[in-house]
Amino acid sequence: MKRPPSAAVIAVTALAAGLIAAGCGSKEARPKPSGQKSAEAAVGAPAAVAALLGGIPQHGRALGDPAAPVVVQFFGDLECPYCRKFALGPLDTLISAYVRSGRLKLEYRSLETATHDPQTFEAQQVAALAAGRQNRMWNYIELFYREQREEDSGYVTEGFLQGLAQQVGGLNLIAWTAERNDTALLNTIVADARAASAADLRTTPSFRFAETRPAPYLAAIKKLLTG
Repeated sequence: MKRPPSAAVIAVTALAAGLIAAGCGSKEARPKPSGQKSAEAAVGAPAAVAALLGGIPQHGRALGDPAAPVVVQFFGDLECPYCRKFALGPLDTLISAYVRSGRLKLEYRSLETATHDPQTFEAQQVAALAAGRQNRMWNYIELFYREQREEDSGYVTEGFLQGLAQQVGGLNLIAWTAERNDTALLNTIVADARAASAADLRTTPSFRFAETRPAPYLAAIKKLLTG
């Protein structure tokens, strides 16, 4: 028997308000960043991320109260410029208004769309997942989006990934480096790709969400996700 839509996991291949609905992975033209770090990325990104996430529980790639009545899976590519726009706009609102209050839990999932080199995609996503082993994944991905540069410009080097890790407060860099060699993290990326394919999610950012118990604010969350 099928569950009613309010209890089912629902896939959304759409972008947040103000973004082109195609997203990374489509044939639409992507936004062209300047390639220069913003003032926040250069000097204030770690402080901004710490203020946004401070005090919110993290466990692996989940952000928020484990018992939250609404769960949203955010499928993203760390080099996707549309994901960056989502992260610096609607996502910040979701975290501040719903995650912090315990009404929403977010889970990050990897989906390759904008990163053209598969090895680079694996390296950057594994770096974030490795931070999740210390419950710092959301700090890492928020910093990545804030310091994102021009797509397919080759900026994602080992030095770039390590530089992000060095900005994550409380991250044990030796343990983080060791965790990156765990093949289980690569298996997680493969599983995410399969989940996205099964839900027919082909662009980023995309979302799957579920309401585990009645939440009258679900419509407001959907509006932030889909525009």
